Amino acid sequence: MNTRSATDCPAWAALAAHAEQSRGLHLREQFAADGERAKHLALQAAGVRYDYSRQRLGAMTLRLLAHLAEERGFAEWRAALFAGKPVNDTEKRAAWHTALRAADAPAEVRETLARMRTLASDIRSAQVRRIVNLGTGGSDLGPRLLADALSDGAIDVRFAANVDPHDLERALQGARPEETIVIVASKTFTTQETMANAERAKRWGAARFYAVTANVEAAKRFGATEVLPMWDWVGGRYSVWSAVGFAAMCALGPQAFDEFLAGGREIDEHFASAPVEKNIPALMALIGVWNTNFIGCATHAVLPYSNALRLLPAYLQQLEMESNGKRVDRAGRRVDYATTPVLWGAEGTVSQHSFHQLLHQGTQVVPCDFIDLGLEENLSANARAQADALAFGTQDPALPPYRQYPGNRPSSMLFLDGCSARNLGRLIALYEHKVFVQGVIWNINSFDQWGVELGKEMAKKLLSRR
Repeated sequence: MNTRSATDCPAWAALAAHAEQSRGLHLREQFAADGERAKHLALQAAGVRYDYSRQRLGAMTLRLLAHLAEERGFAEWRAALFAGKPVNDTEKRAAWHTALRAADAPAEVRETLARMRTLASDIRSAQVRRIVNLGTGGSDLGPRLLADALSDGAIDVRFAANVDPHDLERALQGARPEETIVIVASKTFTTQETMANAERAKRWGAARFYAVTANVEAAKRFGATEVLPMWDWVGGRYSVWSAVGFAAMCALGPQAFDEFLAGGREIDEHFASAPVEKNIPALMALIGVWNTNFIGCATHAVLPYSNALRLLPAYLQQLEMESNGKRVDRAGRRVDYATTPVLWGAEGTVSQHSFHQLLHQGTQVVPCDFIDLGLEENLSANARAQADALAFGTQDPALPPYRQYPGNRPSSMLFLDGCSARNLGRLIALYEHKVFVQGVIWNINSFDQWGVELGKEMAKKLLSRR
């Protein structure tokens, strides 16, 4: 498959020239020139509407971006992903998270889901008052997001990820050991933060431990009475669809978790079949490449206009920056172009009273994703108003400088109908595939994370000297 440098592609040079030629064009002019722009630059598929009309691009930009995807071998890489081929080349592994929600999932996936449903149903009907999930990174952020967004209140599910003892203390506060199940989620069952918290939970008096791990023997030696599997072909930050999501299943209920999987599957089917120019996650990725590499935007904000999605920016920080925060390409060469931008954000309308000042009038341009679930008229109006203000700014020369808005600040809007498990599945799968496509364009491996290892090794050495 294609592992040439991204900058060797003719479309890359053409995009650089096109960006220079269109640098002075303002979104106000583009909307004035095309009264149907909002209609032309929008897609609807798999329960999602994607409006990218406020991005600083036109038909030529999109054509060149599609050419770049073709030159990078997008179709071949996409097929390899869905076929379970070892697209994680440094670890010689597949990145087969789509199999976790597929209609024809492997037998071990179907068996694990069935076991999860049985256990979750039993827990929700038994005298269990508290579940505490111990995990970090992908073993924490995904299930935490789901539980926070969609818990039906049938059981109190809490999370501890930090090695700081205060984190676990808060998760256990008010709980009784005999009414508590502790889930230890760690692929190796050696993760320092997770195992330190597991030992503390044992000293607290917890007697019922479940494990989600690939190291079954270690989990049983620790005292886990139930062990659910993890597989090498699923990376941590892509694992919420697996047994890693068990705590979330307990919080939502098995039926809602199945809806979550169905939402992800719908996006998979769209991503696998739609051509680039009609493919929502592919366009999200290509527009991100345009903003990062050709407009020069170093950060990206995600702004969900929903309190239920308040943890989504934190989840996406790991998904995007751990996946594509790389400086070496698949051939081992140091890249001479930007890879993933710094991702940040918060829920709207809270964020409007925090950092939107910088978005509107700061010295750096920050592309934004607005996420509107249509939950409440006030929320939707604010999301639309913020996107329009960023795009169009003000034109009144009589205003003092401090009241002028430059506009021409790019954003996209994702519309989904309501805060449901299916829609959260759709949303997460969209961003997963966006990350994959950007990795293809930048010729980097989106599925390893060697950059986190050195600090952990140094910490172990420091601790060993005590």
